[in-house]
Amino acid sequence: MRLSRAEYKEIVRWTGQLRPTRQCMKMLKDKFPNHSQSTLLSIFSLEYQKRTKRTISRHHAPDVIEIYYQRYLTEAKAHPTAPVLLELANEVDLSPALMARIILDRFLQDMDGGMPSKSVISSMLKEPSLIPDQILAKNVYQCTINDCCYGPLVDCIKHVIGQEHEILLCDKLKEKNLSFLDENQLRTMGYDKTPDIILEVPVAVEGHIIHWIESKASFGDDHSHRTYLKEQFWSYWNRFGPGLVIYWYGFIGELDCQRDRGILLKDCFPTDIVTLCHTTQKERSEEGRKEDKK
Repeated sequence: MRLSRAEYKEIVRWTGQLRPTRQCMKMLKDKFPNHSQSTLLSIFSLEYQKRTKRTISRHHAPDVIEIYYQRYLTEAKAHPTAPVLLELANEVDLSPALMARIILDRFLQDMDGGMPSKSVISSMLKEPSLIPDQILAKNVYQCTINDCCYGPLVDCIKHVIGQEHEILLCDKLKEKNLSFLDENQLRTMGYDKTPDIILEVPVAVEGHIIHWIESKASFGDDHSHRTYLKEQFWSYWNRFGPGLVIYWYGFIGELDCQRDRGILLKDCFPTDIVTLCHTTQKERSEEGRKEDKK
């Protein structure tokens, strides 16, 4: 879905009052029914991550962590079946999964008398049944499954969705009988930084030559696209020539301004691909018509 900057800003303004819960995502969809759930979730996730980066330091201040922890202990003791951590996270505008990590870290310090390793914390967040306190385990689980921006469940979903769209891209190329090398094949050939697809024979899309294709299962906003240009797309262009980026969940239309420099943006697999074979056949047909006229 290609959005104008004005449409994008309207969605962003409305996301400012939301929390990263699945209930809030339903509210967002109800507000913008003409936009896909995936596009709205991607926009919200990107905006919430920016918000978190601006504010996360204050949640990690030692005195603040102690306030959160003592409040959790008090409320969990008084209401052992209530979603104490989830409600606390929403109240202070912190990702539920990040709140769960803070409280779990503090709990393990109390239990072991030292700083727990990141690997131990990560394994317990992925599998809350490993947490020795059942009430905390339940609260961590509630935070994890209700967070739509952070946490092991979200990381897993994002990874799978990314793979699904890369497979979809490969299937579309095979349907068009286009010869290509995927990222895994390129790495075995010694390339360290590669796009998802290198076309063995370039094609034309909307009049632009394409040598490579990058699949992004996300929305392309200003910040993410600028980062990708700097860290990925221009290096691909330098090494392989002009290419195509597919933002499957849409992008800000005004960002598609580098076509003449060799980077084309689309929100779906292009339907008007012109191959060298098609071009040659067309030229032969035109030559044949000219010969008939002589």
